[in-house]
Amino acid sequence: MKLYGSTTSPFVRRIRIVLASIDHEFLNLQIFSGADRELLASRNPTLKVPCLEDGSEIIFDSRIIYNYLADKYQYEPLTWEAENQLTLIDAANDSFVQLLLLKRSDFDIAQEKLYFNLQSERIEGVLTSLSNQINRGLFSGWNYPEICLYSLVDWVLFRELHDMQDYPELLWFYEKHQNKIEVTATDPRT
Repeated sequence: MKLYGSTTSPFVRRIRIVLASIDHEFLNLQIFSGADRELLASRNPTLKVPCLEDGSEIIFDSRIIYNYLADKYQYEPLTWEAENQLTLIDAANDSFVQLLLLKRSDFDIAQEKLYFNLQSERIEGVLTSLSNQINRGLFSGWNYPEICLYSLVDWVLFRELHDMQDYPELLWFYEKHQNKIEVTATDPRT
């Protein structure tokens, strides 16, 4: 089994954490250019990571990869509530990624433009909703939704994408899990 990705991607990191106790090969790619981009394109026409290769199966997208692994290793299926949590986490992740790529492409994302405003509105709404869910006792274990939430918060802090001080519940959640062995082993800072 091979996982194609980047050590800095929050979408890849969540799968790396899930695979922590499963024998696999991780291929850390430079996904934006050169031979690594060509390799990624040969496996995944969306040119996105992660991508999982398991024998003749090639699976795109972290959510689909998780479902594939859950089926293969007989993990408990995700509930509709967990699926909704993942939709929230993925929406914030996607908006943050878009804004980061635009900033790296020399766009001024602080401008009052519809696209930038919509991404910011989505981010604030999702972070507020996730904080409220933590207050209600959700995200209390260490399953796939918690892994995804941790990966999001840590990536936002790592990339300095947002001031998280307005979300103490998310920072509490982050601190609660930051010393797990599979989290420290996949830290993008190392």
